[in-house]
Amino acid sequence: MLESLIRGKTSDRDYFRKFKPEIEWQWIMVLGVFIGSFLSAILSGDFSLQAIPSLWSDHFGGGWILRYSAAFTGGVLLGIGSRWAGGCTSGHGISGTLQLTLSSWFAVFVFFSSAIFFADVLFGAL
Repeated sequence: MLESLIRGKTSDRDYFRKFKPEIEWQWIMVLGVFIGSFLSAILSGDFSLQAIPSLWSDHFGGGWILRYSAAFTGGVLLGIGSRWAGGCTSGHGISGTLQLTLSSWFAVFVFFSSAIFFADVLFGAL
């Protein structure tokens, strides 16, 4: 839908002949999650716009270059890791462990232990 707004007619492309751009329940769910969380934050008084989270700025300063570089690098590493592990954290954690797949149990153990370790390294959580 966004491509048709930017480029114009998309119905002549093979992909859009196979997958018609339409608003389905997934779009409404994402919209509902966004609106619901926004209203919840407003009504609770917790809503604030900030480019750098306070936990990050307390530990590493308010510079946006380091924050966005770390976020980008983390996203790239997450993509590499999920490709290397044969699935994402949700796929391994929900589907794989319920199927008692040994590789998923190992991947979930590595995900959680790495998260705990790096939370402690970055923020002194332990």
